[in-house]
This record gives sequence, C-alpha cells and structure tokens, in this order.
Amino acid sequence: MEKVLLGLMAGIAFGFVIQRVGATNADKMAKAHLMIEPQIPQFMLLAVIFAAIGVFGLKLAGIGRFLPLPTSIVATGLAAILFGVGWGMTGYCPGTCWAAAGEGRGDAIFALLGGFVGAAVFAAFHEALIPVLYLPTNIGQLTLDGLFNSAAAGLFLLVLVFAGGVVMIGRLWQKNESTY
Repeated sequence: MEKVLLGLMAGIAFGFVIQRVGATNADKMAKAHLMIEPQIPQFMLLAVIFAAIGVFGLKLAGIGRFLPLPTSIVATGLAAILFGVGWGMTGYCPGTCWAAAGEGRGDAIFALLGGFVGAAVFAAFHEALIPVLYLPTNIGQLTLDGLFNSAAAGLFLLVLVFAGGVVMIGRLWQKNESTY
C-alpha cells in the first residue's frame, strides 16, 4: 500500500508540474508540434534528463529493480505511429490527457476514453500480435548502459544530447516565433 501511495503522490506532483508548464492545453501542444512554442518540448527533454539522473542515483544506491523491455523494430515503429496519430488528433499524450481531464477539459475526457478503447483492443489482440509483429524483429534490450558498458557513460551521453536539444529547440523555435 505504501508503494501505491508513493506512486499516487508522484503522479499528482507530475500532473501539477505538467499543468503549470501548459502541457494540459491542447492548443499549446499543437503549437509545440508546429515549432511555435518551445516550452513543452524543452520541459519534456529536461524531464527525461532528471529522470535519468534519478534512476542512475537509485541504481547506485541499490534501490529498486530496472527491467527494460526488449525492443522490437516493427512493434515499436507501429506503436510510435499510433501514438503520434493519437497525439496529433487530440492534442494530448497519455500523461497529459489524465492531467487535462483532471483540470476539467472536456476534450481530454474524450481523448482519455479513446485511449481506454485503444488499450482494450490492444489487450484483446495482444497474444495474436506477438508472433506477427513483435517476435520477428525483436532485437533484445537496448540501453545506453549496455551500449557503453557503463551506466555513467550512458548517462553522460544522454544528458549531453538532451541538454543540447533543449538549447537547440530554444534557438530554432524562437526563429519560428518571430515569423508569427
């Protein structure tokens, strides 16, 4: 029960942060995708950096288990396409959808219901899809730890690339902002 409460508190805290960033506003999300507003993509990259540092710290402390799922090129590629289409159609990703629904946005409630339907359809066909989509292109676990054989080197590269992304988004998006 303690873990559930900890997860609930972390989810509420994250929902508060993404609401403050503006990620619960579908209009702002659309502007982020159109490279007009840089705050949301910058926030997302910073969130990955902080999460990676946190996971690295937990691993050093010997707390918890980390089990990355194996990567399947076709299954992951199709999932990415479906994820992008859903995000483009609704203006919400699965995380922001919950926070936006909690904020009282009616369109987010419909997006959330659509997500439930999609999850139910996936669950119904999951066993049949594994041999067709997942197994033929399964390439095992891909992690930066494994690539560099060092968790510190993987973390350093991730922070370097994502921090560079934050800077580049700020510069590129600002140019687009001046044209509107």
